[in-house]
Amino acid sequence: MRARAVRIHETGGPQVLHLEEVEVPEPGPGEARVRNEFAGVNFIDTYHRAGLYPSKLPLVLGQEGAGVVESVGQGVQAIAAGDRVAYAGGPPGSYSDLRLIQADRLVPLPGEIDTNTAAAITLRGMTVEYLIRRTFPVAKGMTVLWHAAAGGVGLLACEWLSSLGATVIGTVGSDKKARLARDHGCTHTINYKEEDFVERVRELTEGEGVPVVYDGVGRSTLSGSLDCLAPRGLCVSFGNASGKPEPVDVLTLAEKGSVYLTRPRLGDYTRTRDELLASASTLFEAVIQGRVAVEIGQEYALEQAAEAQEALEERQTVGSTILSMG
Repeated sequence: MRARAVRIHETGGPQVLHLEEVEVPEPGPGEARVRNEFAGVNFIDTYHRAGLYPSKLPLVLGQEGAGVVESVGQGVQAIAAGDRVAYAGGPPGSYSDLRLIQADRLVPLPGEIDTNTAAAITLRGMTVEYLIRRTFPVAKGMTVLWHAAAGGVGLLACEWLSSLGATVIGTVGSDKKARLARDHGCTHTINYKEEDFVERVRELTEGEGVPVVYDGVGRSTLSGSLDCLAPRGLCVSFGNASGKPEPVDVLTLAEKGSVYLTRPRLGDYTRTRDELLASASTLFEAVIQGRVAVEIGQEYALEQAAEAQEALEERQTVGSTILSMG
């Protein structure tokens, strides 16, 4: 069966994205064929496009999507044709209106969650879930620093952390984004274009620093993030929005107060199906209960994928960005 898909044949800028027709065969053993309705646009997609995360070419981009199962292959029992599902992580392929995927990587959608909502939150929301509940369990009364607080992941994180009773210090790039972050639970915002975020964090914490920094920005913030930590604090580097961070001398961690640095991946926290379903269930429950709101800031058509990625990289987006299959 033929499908529309956004593929790359070489790595580079947004101009290497091409809308093409591809053949999608019947699902094999353990596979499902999903009719995507929406796909999420995430920074990891730009890493695949640019070659930071090498992949076999040609490649259909996209790590996150939601839609309806059309058919399943031999041995699939967890889902069936007609099920509404979402997925995040695993092999790319969501920038398409039809795709094959391992059935055990699909999560069923509750009736209260629309497919556009699922495409906007599944990857980002499960990322927040493992970061604040398992990489570093944030407790009531803690103060945390979150970079890019007005982004798709950042807004979800501010809401979720606020619901836990944490104080959130968030960095942003404009007054507009600062207001948005505060509307979503961020306690203190720092416009990094106007203030030194390290000095401001130290001021807000009376010189102590924070026990944890969540850094999805990378090159331009990682060194400063380490400087924001309290003794024995943890810097969680989970993205490269500004580029791949410079290497860190291990002795620097001792000099800054015996601090820790980790680089987690969603795939390692949803490695088994039980872990995947538990993470997604926790996220969807938080959305249904109103503890986490969904901010879809931008919606593009599939053929506008290059435009969507360009806006994301140039920090012109707020909240989540999705592609509609139309």
